[in-house]
Amino acid sequence: MRQSEQPFKHRVPTFDELNWPALVALRELGGSASISEHLSKLVELKEVPDSIAGILHGDSGRTELEYRLAWARTWLRRCGYIENSARGVWSVTEAGEVATREALAKQISELRSQDQRKYASKNGMSDSSATGNDAVEDWQDTLLSVLRRMDPAAFERLAQRLLRESGFVQVEVTGRSGDGGIDGTGILRLSLMSFHVLFQCKRYQGSVGSGAVRDFRGAMMGRTDKGLIITTGTFSPDARREATRDGAPPIDLIDGVALCEKLKELQLGVSTKMVEEIAIRPEWFEQI
Repeated sequence: MRQSEQPFKHRVPTFDELNWPALVALRELGGSASISEHLSKLVELKEVPDSIAGILHGDSGRTELEYRLAWARTWLRRCGYIENSARGVWSVTEAGEVATREALAKQISELRSQDQRKYASKNGMSDSSATGNDAVEDWQDTLLSVLRRMDPAAFERLAQRLLRESGFVQVEVTGRSGDGGIDGTGILRLSLMSFHVLFQCKRYQGSVGSGAVRDFRGAMMGRTDKGLIITTGTFSPDARREATRDGAPPIDLIDGVALCEKLKELQLGVSTKMVEEIAIRPEWFEQI
């Protein structure tokens, strides 16, 4: 085993250790991927064990690996090597296709130096006492904190609004106890076809396990073949495998990161400025 691969086996890799593998993973996916696809490919390529991939980032509802991979994408975008669409799909640019590990490391180092100088100048600090990351607020953590403070019924109404804005019709929140964890229903229409979907909402800080996915699938049986679980947390690797297990109805999973990106895309309680400054509006969620 090469020395460079060991951190992925025995501990969560540092931010710098993730930058190059993050770009390689996108290349391996044909040049574009959703956030969840990107994470899955990175775990596959680097053979990250579940014990490492499942470590949580504080009480943010995300894993440490997801959190650091998000920062890697931020640096890659600033370098001009990747870009993301309004629909949350990340893609490799022409510069990213020909980039080398050495060129990436050099460019990130230069960007950090620029950030330190700007931050130090703004706050009257010396360059050595300023850090680039201190100047950047993680908007997704802020949003997840707001979502986890919502009343359970309000969070279900938010899911209802989210599905409606995403093209679902006849979306209803059932709110019935003893219904196998099913919180609502909806119909997704695609051209001449329509699919009945059952959904479940989980305001988790931690990780949703495979047992929850199996229980939800059991509640779906005989009612529909389409299911959706939305959480403010994350899904364990076993849960993701269970959701797409061969021979069983597939269940789509929306974790906290994907939920944040979807709310941002639909401008639901999240606004963006031309410079990509993201502002969370807690009062919007309080009115749900």
